[in-house]
Amino acid sequence: MTTTAADHRIVLITGANKGIGLATARELAGAGHTVLIGARDHRRGTEAAAELTAQGLDARFVHLDVTDTATIAAAAELIDAEYGRLDTLINNAGVARDQQHTPDQLPVEAMRETYETNVFGVVAVTNAMLPLLRRSPAGYVGNVSSGLASFSFLADPDSPLWEHAALLAYNSSKAALNAVTLVYARVLRDTGIRVNALEPGYCATDLNGHAGHLSAEQGGRTIAGQVTASQDGPTGAFFNPSGGTYPW
Repeated sequence: MTTTAADHRIVLITGANKGIGLATARELAGAGHTVLIGARDHRRGTEAAAELTAQGLDARFVHLDVTDTATIAAAAELIDAEYGRLDTLINNAGVARDQQHTPDQLPVEAMRETYETNVFGVVAVTNAMLPLLRRSPAGYVGNVSSGLASFSFLADPDSPLWEHAALLAYNSSKAALNAVTLVYARVLRDTGIRVNALEPGYCATDLNGHAGHLSAEQGGRTIAGQVTASQDGPTGAFFNPSGGTYPW
């Protein structure tokens, strides 16, 4: 991926200090875009941005905890003051709290914590950034989802994803995120802002105890590719890692 000055974009990625978020940041910064590393941990966020700038890439740490409205507002103010617009928002921050819990034993607090990040955090960040996205000539919101959010797969015992179909908090939160994606795509359709759900594939990250069969780097390339390919394409789509789309 390469970019011209006219195509240069200001990109904010939440949860970008490690894993798929950092890998996505590296890909998009490597393509010539300005990437804002959203992270709740100052040290990790600063180190991640420094890692990219040391490679000659345009990256900057932005303090952003998707469960803290004060940091969200401060991030929006910073982006407004420094750049005046936001072209791409990638809602990547996510948690999984289902490990070692069957649905009937999952603590309700774990369910709430999952939704705070995976659903409510996405809504809070998106709403705060929309005024900046509206100033972009081609605003884009990418919500990092999962094939495990597809009702078609969750209802299919023959699906290769069936063995993971009992993750109550994670799967249902990502299904809710997909619904959030479709609602935003509908209400923003006339503004030119595209909103899509993105799937990086089953990557080995802290989220799943590094059980995935793909690397975070592969996931980052996939997400960056999906964002780049669909900036002028459809809105309200659910992209899979193979270049097609998932059923909802």
